[in-house]
Amino acid sequence: MKRMVDETFMKNCSLQGKVALITGGATGLGFGMARCMLAAGASVLLVGRRKEKLVEACEKLGPGAQYYQFDITDWDAHEQFARTVIEDFGHLDILVNNAGNQFKATVGEVRLEDMSNTFDVHVKAGFSMTRSFLPSMIARGGGSVIFISSMAGFIGLTNQISYGAAKSAVMGLVRTFSSEVSQHGIRFNAIVPGWFETPMMLKAMGNDPERQKKVLDRTAMHRFGQPDDIGWAAVYLASDASRFVTGTSLVVDGGVLSGF
Repeated sequence: MKRMVDETFMKNCSLQGKVALITGGATGLGFGMARCMLAAGASVLLVGRRKEKLVEACEKLGPGAQYYQFDITDWDAHEQFARTVIEDFGHLDILVNNAGNQFKATVGEVRLEDMSNTFDVHVKAGFSMTRSFLPSMIARGGGSVIFISSMAGFIGLTNQISYGAAKSAVMGLVRTFSSEVSQHGIRFNAIVPGWFETPMMLKAMGNDPERQKKVLDRTAMHRFGQPDDIGWAAVYLASDASRFVTGTSLVVDGGVLSGF
């Protein structure tokens, strides 16, 4: 009986034989997801603009990790990029739209151009990348698409109106993709991280101890998350263990939203 349970567990939770592509996968949360997916058995493709970061990440991750140097805001190249990946690897099982940027400014200071630049990376690129891989996933009869949202999609964060609006839109993409496409066996979900020890967060908060204290006081577990905490959540959403989960947003925040 135990052997049957073990085999069922491994079958549902393993990513063995699956191919995963992670945008912005060379650093931060993307790197954490890549590390955990590799540990779960997947082949992992990192996508980013900076070749040196991609090479460094693949060297750290070891066998099973490869990269594509690609600008996800190059809309006209998305369909060809998807064809190239499918030609190189035969299929894509998991797409993680993780790449992001941040722009901090007051409501009065934000220009429409700033808003557009933020939406280009978080919303338009995620939409276009997903749509470009859908034909191959539909033909294959399944897949898992994961978007990375943010606390800014639930909580109003000062000086981040463009980022908050974009991350809220990401959750709208997840719901609509799921409603329209999940009949083909493809699942669409978002992960909503709290505050994690990544280069982006440390840069934003490193010189602001008052803000750090505010975040930790609101976090029930009273610590910042580690990239692998998001990584294992992504493995769950990418695996057959979540085969009936679609159109949802999984909050991984140490208790920020549930605290007071």
